[in-house]
Amino acid sequence: MFKIKAFSTKFLVTNRLPFPFPFPFQQSLLRRSLAVAVMSTAAVKRVGTHNGSFHCDEALGCFMIRLTNKFSEAHIVRSRDPKVLETLDAVLDVGGVYDPAKDRYDHHQKGFEEIFGHGFNTKLSSAGLVYKHFGKEIIAKELQVDEDHPDVQRLFLAVYKNFMEAIDAIDNGINQYDTDQPPRYVNNTHLSSRVGKLNLDWTDPDQSSEKENGAFEQAMALAGHEFMDNVRSLARSWLPARSIVMQCLEARLDVDPSGEIMVLDRFCPWKLHLFELEEEMKINPPIKYVLYQDDRSKSWRVQAVAMAPDRFESRKALPAQWRGLRDDELSRESGIPGGVFVHMSGFIGGSQTYEGALAMAKAALKL
Repeated sequence: MFKIKAFSTKFLVTNRLPFPFPFPFQQSLLRRSLAVAVMSTAAVKRVGTHNGSFHCDEALGCFMIRLTNKFSEAHIVRSRDPKVLETLDAVLDVGGVYDPAKDRYDHHQKGFEEIFGHGFNTKLSSAGLVYKHFGKEIIAKELQVDEDHPDVQRLFLAVYKNFMEAIDAIDNGINQYDTDQPPRYVNNTHLSSRVGKLNLDWTDPDQSSEKENGAFEQAMALAGHEFMDNVRSLARSWLPARSIVMQCLEARLDVDPSGEIMVLDRFCPWKLHLFELEEEMKINPPIKYVLYQDDRSKSWRVQAVAMAPDRFESRKALPAQWRGLRDDELSRESGIPGGVFVHMSGFIGGSQTYEGALAMAKAALKL
């Protein structure tokens, strides 16, 4: 009696037998054995995506959907056979159908124009579709709070902006900049590129489905690891910083009647939060200077706020006559004791004390 090779149901390659059997009765026995293996895991859902070359979006989509309660630890079935896809509980990036009621998440079909919304207009990939429908659940589970908790919505939007939108754009061939000029350099270090490099090399003598599925497992792990790192980093660092910046914005009138100077009571990443919160809180006039203490030198910084997050120009740079000066020379020119420096561009300056930094900001508003 021959021995049947060990069979894993983690990846079910359904478009052909995983290895050849020369006699019909052996093929029949194998198929019955495979059927028993599948039936023994009937409680576990099956999620499909296409076989062949893979991209970041379906690798990440398969990782994310397996984090949900509905598809927890689902088996991944890689096939393009419509008859196989029809039997599956969910299908990503293949099948030509977007129907969340039936858990079909393809984006290649004619007429597909689905976007994330909330001010984002990039066409979604299969990963973006999974995130749109299951992202809040995934984030809520990570934070161990209910989905209606306000932090879940904040992180849901932040993760899309800082991580997911680039996956969607790259997969859909959307340029980062509106220009007809060729890029000045090639960037093959982003996540989508690194996932793509995990595909089997054409020179590899082993082009089997088993090896291809192993490569896809690696792609899921890589994409999923970076996704979860992003979620956790935003939860650990970005979210608390947002609360700090909001509190400091609310206290701005206690710092100066103009309302154009904000003091950070402890340093945190503040720039992106400031722009978003100014709009959200309808702050007018906008903040011109942010004061914070340098943890290393214990001196204070006066930083001019940029025109926009991706711009170098300041809303109101520190006065031209102060720029490039240091120490006593700066103090004499400004008439404010304790001066440390002002950068040549006027975007930042320093003082030995909080009182000196505040005096610099107030004087700069008037010059």
